[in-house]
Amino acid sequence: MALLLGIAAVACHKEEQAVVGVAKTAVTAEQKAQAAAQASATERDQQRAALEHIPLPTKSLYVDVHEPGAWVNPFLSVNADTLNLRVTQSDANPSTMGQGTMLRPEAARRQEIVLHPNDLAKALSALPSGAWRYGRVVAVAESPQANPKDRPKVRRNVEAVIQQLNDLGIVVEEWPAR
Repeated sequence: MALLLGIAAVACHKEEQAVVGVAKTAVTAEQKAQAAAQASATERDQQRAALEHIPLPTKSLYVDVHEPGAWVNPFLSVNADTLNLRVTQSDANPSTMGQGTMLRPEAARRQEIVLHPNDLAKALSALPSGAWRYGRVVAVAESPQANPKDRPKVRRNVEAVIQQLNDLGIVVEEWPAR
């Protein structure tokens, strides 16, 4: 009988140790998750602060722009797995002479960057002020080259991008206008 009680006591002690171990692991995991959430919130706040020097958008500057090629602010084309960010830098030459001609083509100042959706905030906060001629507004469109079977995923990505831009304090101009 004493042997049986001793075995039961050892078994109970081992179970208690296992429960304590699991509880410690859960607490550690929760602390790591909170630290990661706090770090991402801090990073998002820093990115928002980096974008604050760009003025709010002036809709009258872009209300008549109906072609993606004519849009001079950042333009996002959303695919199933990536984003294409088109940026047109401002002309460094302040003179109007020769502007838009073969000597100073706008296409030479245009860049296309392929991004992972997680890198969007970092990329936008790194853009110079000259890339934001309409103010803090970004055009977003579904990629016309996206596979038709990927359309639902592309649409979900568009919605996630819009949410991310709104979190950064950036106005979204969705193309085509819905």
